[in-house]
Amino acid sequence: MTATAATIPDLSTRLRVGLRSGVLTTWKLVKYVIPLYVVVELLKGTDFLATLGGLFAPAMHLFGLPGAAAFAFLAAWTLNLYAAIAILVPLELSPWQITQCGLMMGIAHNLLLEGGVLKSTGARAGLLTLARFVIAIIAGLLFRLLSSGGA
Repeated sequence: MTATAATIPDLSTRLRVGLRSGVLTTWKLVKYVIPLYVVVELLKGTDFLATLGGLFAPAMHLFGLPGAAAFAFLAAWTLNLYAAIAILVPLELSPWQITQCGLMMGIAHNLLLEGGVLKSTGARAGLLTLARFVIAIIAGLLFRLLSSGGA
């Protein structure tokens, strides 16, 4: 028996540890996703979401998205993609709009946490975070231009 083989846990240990890790990860995600989904679903029937969405509508229109999608972008930039998805689902966007959001959020997400990680490595975190943000905007504009805005 080699030294490497001796350090690999048996199957039952790997399953137990993997299941525990999976449950803990699921719980972390559920803590964000379900409350955000419920809040957006409840606000969807009020004038509040429409009013706030109207404030963001001119900027979001540049990307072929409704104003309410701005809340998903804020969640993606400050929290994570799972929180953004929880906000996007009740908005009932078209497949093109979901693709647009996915493209832009895939480039610029979790900016606060990842910016902190970049800073801790000695990288120019502010510049790299700004670059991700700008690249996401450019990609969104190009996607709209090249795909005829989802039409």
